[in-house]
This record gives sequence, C-alpha cells and structure tokens, in this order.
Amino acid sequence: MKVHRVTRPGPTAARAALALLAFVAAPLLEPPALGAAPAASPVTIKMATVAPEGSPWHEVLKQMGQDWERASGGRVKLRLYPGGVLGDEASLVTKLRIGQLHAAALSAVGLYRIDRGVACLGVPMMFDTYDELDRVRDQLTPRLEKAFEAQGYMVLNWGDAGWIRFFTKAPAKTPDDIRRTKLFIAADDAETLELYKALGVKPVPLAETDILSSLQTGLITAFDAPPLLALLNQWFGVAPYMLDVRWAPLVGATVISRKAFATLPEDVRPQLLEAGRAAGERFRGDMRRLSEEAIPAMEKRGLKVTRPDDATLAAWRREAEGVWPRLRGSMVPADLFDEAKRLRDQARSGKPSPP
Repeated sequence: MKVHRVTRPGPTAARAALALLAFVAAPLLEPPALGAAPAASPVTIKMATVAPEGSPWHEVLKQMGQDWERASGGRVKLRLYPGGVLGDEASLVTKLRIGQLHAAALSAVGLYRIDRGVACLGVPMMFDTYDELDRVRDQLTPRLEKAFEAQGYMVLNWGDAGWIRFFTKAPAKTPDDIRRTKLFIAADDAETLELYKALGVKPVPLAETDILSSLQTGLITAFDAPPLLALLNQWFGVAPYMLDVRWAPLVGATVISRKAFATLPEDVRPQLLEAGRAAGERFRGDMRRLSEEAIPAMEKRGLKVTRPDDATLAAWRREAEGVWPRLRGSMVPADLFDEAKRLRDQARSGKPSPP
C-alpha cells in the first residue's frame, strides 16, 4: 500500500522559482468555443510530475511529448514541469482540478486522491511477481479507467517503478526489526500512516525532500522505496541496509483532464492516445529492469542486502495479510479488493484470464 513520489534533493531554489514563474505566466489552456475555427498556434498541454529532472521517468515523458509533436505535425506540444517544482502530488491533483494543470504523471498516492480504487494494486504483499500484477491490472483497467473518467480524467498510460523494499540504518530482517525503526512516510499520506500504525510501526510523516537530512540527523532511521529511488536520491548512503522483501509494487499512471483532451485536434487524438500507451509500455519495461539493476549497483557502493529465508518471509506474509481486513472496505473498496485477490489467485493457479 505504501508508495512514494519520486523526488530528488534538488533542483536549486533559483530553478524552482523560474519554473514556477513560467508556469504562472503561461496562459491557461481553454477549450475553443463550439464551432470556432482551429487555433493557428499549437495547443500546449502542461504536465507536471514529482519525478526528478533527467530521471528515467522524466525521459519517458519527454519522449512522449516528442511523439505527440511529431504525430500532430507540431500542432500539440507538451510542456513538462518535473522534479516537484509545482508541489507534491496532492498539490498537483488540486491544480488539475482547478485547471492550472492539464495532465500529471502520478504515483498511487496522487491517483488515490482522484479515485481510491487504484489502491487495490498496492496492497502489501498481495502480489509476488510482475506477471500477477500485470494480469490483475489488465483485467481491472477498464473499471479503473471508467472511474477516472467519471472524475473528469483520462488515463494515458499505466506504469510501475519496481518493488518497494525497506532501507534501514541498522540491519533489519523481521517485522519486529522494522517496528523498532522510525520509518519515513509522506507527510500528506494519511492512509499509509494508518496502515503502519496498524502494523505497530512508528511512522514519521515528513516531506520527501527531507529524507536525506532526516536520516543524517536520526529523525528517521528507515524508509521504504523501490531500489532505483534509493540509488537516484543517494538515500542508501545513510541507510545502507536493504531488506529484500517485496512489500508492494510502486504503481502509477499518467492522466489528462477530459476538458484538456477535448482541445486537442480531433484528427490526431487516436495517435496521441497510442503514443501515451506506448510510453507506458516503455516505462514499465525500463523501470522494472533499472530498479532491479540498482541493487547490485548499490551493493558495489556499500549497500548490505538481507535476503530472508522462507520462514522469515512467511512471517512477513502473516503480518501483511493480518492487516488486509482493515484495508478492505476502508482504504480499498471491498469489491475491488476481492476481485484483485480473485484474479491474483487465478494467475497463481495457471488458469488463463477470461477474454
């Protein structure tokens, strides 16, 4: 259930201020009046993400923008605001709702604020493999996307960025070891706060930009994130122990408001949607590979990985499944929780998915 937005220690204050100034100064996109002639200038879609500038996440979005411009013959341009310069994911969702943004690449933390059904894909230790996750998500995608459409958004693509693991300042192996830590959680993530309290963990709500300094001062002694984030942000240098328990996948999606999408040239909308889907495929493949490759890369630089035996993994499963009843119906809609578990079980049994 736990997810993290992608951040990095910078950008500098000057760069952030310039980006914000550009954002405020840029005119908001408004749909043309009914029957109006097409605008002579390109339609610009403003998209934000907390993914660091230059990160693999950011590069995929840049490529999608280039694909949009090429497919539309220059009539559609994508203006990106990476690195959280426009705020955290809660802020981005607010800006989407009031029209200050047209699109955003969000993790489940932001998506949950649009529709909480997406939480069925991030239940702790619900999935063991990407195959299980993919089969469940593929079957639930129509329903999840319909729920987003009801809120005024279209899903351009789905993605994930690897399995969340626990990183600690001292060696940790068992659930009790994690309970003895002071675990970072995002400041605005009330759902995860309640989850970890139910597990007996001591969560410390903070801004993601404070992770490194808080590890250094001892305000926190652990965090959970996919390995690639720990590498990119250099958090593992201060919390040099990783517990190799696949807690949950970090899922996400790129969304655009239906109002903004309606302003795009009608004749190229199918190509733009196809480019968005293709970006999601690239994102999943690249991020999964890079996230796993990040582990040996960090080991070469001092990371110590604890790989639990079967008995310890079984204890972790009991802990996770013990809080499922508290998640079902509160944080995750009961029917979606049940359907995700049923599809997961079907994937494990080897039975083919229904058409």
